[in-house]
Amino acid sequence: MASLIGSYSLILGFCCSLIIFFFSVRNFKSPKRFDYKILSFTFLQLFFVIVSFVGLIISFINSDFSNETVFNHSHTTKPLFYKISGTWGNHEGSLLLWLLVLTLFIFLFLIKSKKQPNNYRILTSMFQQIIIIGFFIFLIKTSNPFSYIFPIPNEGLGLNPILQDPALAIHPPILYLGYVGSSIIFSSALAATTLNFISKDWAKHIKVWVLISWIFLTLGILLGSIWAYYELGWGGFWFWDPVENVSLMPWLALTTLLHCILALEKRLILTSWVIILSIATFTLSMCGTFLVRSGILNSVHTFANDPERGLFILIFLFSLVFLSLFIFFFFHKNENNNNSFFWLSKESSILVNNWFMMYFLSVVLVGTIYPIFLEVITSEKISVGPPFYNKLIIPFLIPFLLSMAIGPKLKWIKSEIQNKMYLVLFLFISFFISFIIIKNLDINFLINSILLTSSFYLFFITLRDFFIKGYQNLSQNLAHFGFSLLILSILFNNIYSTEVITNLKVGQTFKSKSLIIDFQSIDKKNEKNFQAIIGKFKIKELDNETIILNPELRVYNQPNIITSEADIKTNLLKDRFITMNLVSNQDYFNIRYQDKPFMIWIWLSVLLISFAGLMSLLKKRYEN
Repeated sequence: MASLIGSYSLILGFCCSLIIFFFSVRNFKSPKRFDYKILSFTFLQLFFVIVSFVGLIISFINSDFSNETVFNHSHTTKPLFYKISGTWGNHEGSLLLWLLVLTLFIFLFLIKSKKQPNNYRILTSMFQQIIIIGFFIFLIKTSNPFSYIFPIPNEGLGLNPILQDPALAIHPPILYLGYVGSSIIFSSALAATTLNFISKDWAKHIKVWVLISWIFLTLGILLGSIWAYYELGWGGFWFWDPVENVSLMPWLALTTLLHCILALEKRLILTSWVIILSIATFTLSMCGTFLVRSGILNSVHTFANDPERGLFILIFLFSLVFLSLFIFFFFHKNENNNNSFFWLSKESSILVNNWFMMYFLSVVLVGTIYPIFLEVITSEKISVGPPFYNKLIIPFLIPFLLSMAIGPKLKWIKSEIQNKMYLVLFLFISFFISFIIIKNLDINFLINSILLTSSFYLFFITLRDFFIKGYQNLSQNLAHFGFSLLILSILFNNIYSTEVITNLKVGQTFKSKSLIIDFQSIDKKNEKNFQAIIGKFKIKELDNETIILNPELRVYNQPNIITSEADIKTNLLKDRFITMNLVSNQDYFNIRYQDKPFMIWIWLSVLLISFAGLMSLLKKRYEN
């Protein structure tokens, strides 16, 4: 019954979209007042999509295997929490979640934009409905989450065990709020460009939506990174996996857009940047959807699907991009007199920031799609990993960090170099500290010392601002301080991390100069949908207390898969991380033990950056 109600609600929501588009076109011709039928039907549209989504959730909770989506991604023994999260842990359900966020954002936009011109609100609604209608057609035609199967199976196929995790359960909804939130920025930018409404007031209005999307996207990426760290058992927080990259690219574009919006709000400049980045952010989100849903990418995150789905998204994406570029080139009126800046000014520093961010974005984009094109052209499969990104990004990260430290100190229009001796002093202090740290380590001296210097420099400059400026520009200082802390934490994590990989039987001990790993015992434990084999390891490090770690092997009943669950002991200085795996046809276990310094500071720094965005969202006035 829930599936039937959900299916009909999806169709009714699609009908509402067509009605909204019709009223929007009619109202746009005479926009003296806003036709509240548009708002009413937008609410109905949202209501029907919510009913449809709840219907799918209930189908999962009740293990309704007459629903093909439930059959393919659930099982009666699965815990309730993962039955619910399984709703969006698959292709069809995640796209329904996309649709839910799309309809939610346009409804909230219409509610919150009552002070904006009527024709701008109507045109934004029209562009958003084009996207929504496209997704309705996609869902109903190729990815219907309510497809019926007969005869009804007694059991489902289950959800991939590595997706049965609390962090990954809440990761997609938060990430989608960031991804799909960019759609309202896209629609708004196209409407404002068409109406020549790009102004300081528009920047102030749209900044709220940019910040909302940016905060959720940042938190979504953070949750995905934390999940990969402890669930995949690789002991790292970022692997340059293609699906990680397709979430990073919109974030880079959105971060650049946020800086441009702040500049546009202060002075009527960078209008072309704002429009292009608004288009690019949503386009990159759609590209990510295409790459993940089409089955082109091979990743633990991807959904294997038939080519028809990928082809639909590709055609739809090209249509949106073509429409966007047509509007930009034919309707955008660039104010040439506002495009030349004094070389030493805040405007110039934002422009420099933009070019750096676009370079980083280009590197990630090429690294992600180059293997795809190479395979199509030559049938040769390659993978692009960390060495590629490190070689291309790290050299440019150094001047980028320095510009981040100096740029906020500059004034609008024109700055002068005076009373800035502390900038030089902090540079020398940063270099001296980096020299001391790197001197006795067997690593590349030059690149690491310069990279550490630039990171410490940004850290000290932003730290000074907390004491000197207090609450002035607090959100900006907090975001930049969080970023400097993030880079420093990553650097120290890479420099000081250690790893031991060995094979041990129960009762055996591994010894080195600084570490003893004693494999004491194993225990078994039965859970609702898996059996756990729990190891007990006594770890003794030089000058550290002895700790007990208990990694697990889990044998799931449906699907029948073995996963390795890490055990991690965390403190403010480091994580101690251990996993174990069976060695085929032997009594040995493969043991992987890692010391991961400053891991918690990586997570805290990203939370700090997100909190800075929240502060900026909630503040009542623009801070100079």
